[in-house]
Amino acid sequence: MIVDLSLYLVTDPALCGERGVVDTVRQAVDGGVRIVQLRDKTATDAEIVAQLVDLSRVIDGRALLVVNDRLDAALAARVQGARVDGVHLGQGDDSVLRAREMLGPDAVIGLTANSREHFEAVRALPLGTVDYLGVGVIRPTSTKPDHPPALGVEGFRALVETTALPCVAIGGVGIDDTESLRDAGAAGLAVVSALCAVDDPTRAAGDFVRRWRASGTPRVLSIAGSDPSGGAGIQADLKSIAANGGYGMAALTALTAQNTVGVRGVHVPPAIFLRQQLDAISDDIVVDAVKIGMLANADVIRTVADWLDAVNPPIVVLDPVMVATSGDRLLDQDAEAALRSLLERAHVVTPNLEELAVLAGRPISGWDDAVAAAEELSSRIDAAVLVKGGHLDGDDVPDGLVDVARRVRAEYPGSRIRTANTHGTGCSLSSALATRLARGESPVEAVASSRAWLREALRESGGLHVGRGHGPINHFAGLWQRGGVETTKTAEQIRADWWQRTAAVRSGIDSLPFIRGLADGTLEQEPFLFYLAQDALYLRDYSRVLAEASRLAPTPHEQAFWAHSAEGAIVGELELHASWLTPGEGVDLGTFAAVPAPATVAYLDHLRSVAFGGDYAELIAAVLPCFWLYTDLGRRLHAGEFGDFARDPRHPYASWLATYADPAFEAATDQAIGYVTAAGAAASARVRARMLRAFETSSAHELAFFAAPFGTAVSA
Repeated sequence: MIVDLSLYLVTDPALCGERGVVDTVRQAVDGGVRIVQLRDKTATDAEIVAQLVDLSRVIDGRALLVVNDRLDAALAARVQGARVDGVHLGQGDDSVLRAREMLGPDAVIGLTANSREHFEAVRALPLGTVDYLGVGVIRPTSTKPDHPPALGVEGFRALVETTALPCVAIGGVGIDDTESLRDAGAAGLAVVSALCAVDDPTRAAGDFVRRWRASGTPRVLSIAGSDPSGGAGIQADLKSIAANGGYGMAALTALTAQNTVGVRGVHVPPAIFLRQQLDAISDDIVVDAVKIGMLANADVIRTVADWLDAVNPPIVVLDPVMVATSGDRLLDQDAEAALRSLLERAHVVTPNLEELAVLAGRPISGWDDAVAAAEELSSRIDAAVLVKGGHLDGDDVPDGLVDVARRVRAEYPGSRIRTANTHGTGCSLSSALATRLARGESPVEAVASSRAWLREALRESGGLHVGRGHGPINHFAGLWQRGGVETTKTAEQIRADWWQRTAAVRSGIDSLPFIRGLADGTLEQEPFLFYLAQDALYLRDYSRVLAEASRLAPTPHEQAFWAHSAEGAIVGELELHASWLTPGEGVDLGTFAAVPAPATVAYLDHLRSVAFGGDYAELIAAVLPCFWLYTDLGRRLHAGEFGDFARDPRHPYASWLATYADPAFEAATDQAIGYVTAAGAAASARVRARMLRAFETSSAHELAFFAAPFGTAVSA
């Protein structure tokens, strides 16, 4: 049996404290724990049985439950109706052969192994006796004081390379070990104190899960019909999964004869064959996420539901294919009833407006009503609902994500992309979303990055020239560049690369007479006041650009950050400027009466052109140099890189220079860099290239702006 071992909780009653084992397990499973081992060496068998019954109730099939050592207790708890999936045995515990005989072929049996001799003994066992090995300890740990010598990561790697069985790393494992242990071959991380001893097991488990998912390639299963023309169904799903960084698999629910013009025929294989496909996959491969599309009838839907109950994948995205483009209902009443039950097994549901109306049981009028209907549905099924505005009239086509139970509400504005190539957009978006979630992105982040990818695929779809009707999107548009395929980049790589690209600009700024004179105090007042007046003009419109970034932001945190930055630019910064330009008079609107210099006009024209083009990622890349270059310059001025003049209290611009090194502004800059580089990492290569062009153009304008007080000729 293939078991999802990614996050494995071993309980410790002492570490759980007053909260207790049962509530600790409940919270940890809420956060994403996939298997729980009840370990309590001091409890009686009767107490273990009672705990297993209680744990089975709170886990409710969301994770596997095994017990350490107590085979007889596992059997007794099963008699009392508890779902106990198996046992974990140590080298000195009961025989794994007896455990397999008593618990049956479907039970989960784990075995501790921490030496080559142990691994050799396992190889001598009949195939199928043991499902996984617990290998450790990785580091010394107080939760098991009699542990063998610590293996370390490399010792773990050397052992697990000798077996085909999945191996869980255990013993002193912390969250920062995630990447190194997964790289060393771990099938999962077994943790004790990292979950039992923390104040919030749900949050801690969620952090582990995100790190684990982000460190590997997710295995994503599409359960859908086929489209021989390649634009929709499992063909589109597999392309979407690959384009978003996953490994795609498919189980076919139906065969269609269709092309870009229409559907000519549908064949639905027997539901039992679908179950054989699903079992063949899950018996051999851990499924990290499932995307569900076309389900033709009630038998098919019930088959998928039964399989989901048996396997319990950690992520299920359901695209309810219910309404044809013509508006006709695709499912009969029995199938619709079965599908409504299936919704409760999903984590995210992605209906279009017509399907949302069917699921809500009422007509929908306008975007606000669609969001309200999504909230009603989310509350009823306890899942997130992605409501899509593509079927709205007009040029504005927002999307929204609501999850009432988890207090998530995010809206994603967007303008309509004029193209006839919309075949398979729903399939492609939902499978991209499943992949992004399986990569460790939060739902709000995953929707944002999936939308950005889909919009790029729509914009570039015209180059495919496929079919006479509604053609497909260009799934790999962002990956292809002249000379080959660009690899994806992490946020850290983008940060390093972009900063290096500003080296010439930063060197140019450092050499300007304005900066040199500002640093050593020899700068005349006239060029300084010219700079202040131009900066005041700049900040007035820069704040509007930041406000537009807030409007376009895909998450509440980003929205609040850019809005706060806009307020800081127009209120705090201008007050500081006014204290120099109009001392003792407060902010004088006459400040804005200065004639804007060519450098100011050029910079603002660039920012406005990006801001009102409606591309959030490109916009925040354009505003970043004002944060980043300004902060870097201030840090170096204060550090004495230009001399110790700024530390002299007699320096005429000492109070101004102090603002350059404001810790609050430095923190805001780090946050801005984080948002921009994260957006770049999630974007397609084409979008990332546009972001870089906007960033580099703004950087050049920064240099020209600092040069303007002396009329230095600098090209932006």
